[in-house]
Amino acid sequence: MKTIENILNQYNLDTLKNVNLRGADLSDADLRDADLSEANLSGANLSGANLTNADLENADLTNANLTNVNLKGAILTNTILVNSLIYAN
Repeated sequence: MKTIENILNQYNLDTLKNVNLRGADLSDADLRDADLSEANLSGANLSGANLTNADLENADLTNANLTNVNLKGAILTNTILVNSLIYAN
């Protein structure tokens, strides 16, 4: 499973805030409590990801795959979800 630390290392990042992960494969990632505010996640595959309590304020999730994503407690203020695939079994 991908963790915040794995993703930071893979993309050589210090933080996920305001990061550009456009089109990234973050499927099944454990992003609990992650600060993804202002992040560009357009076209990203987040299917099966755990975004419990994640901060997605002002994030761009245009065309993102959010199938079976856990968004319990997530902050979605001003999050862009245009054409995102949101489906849960």
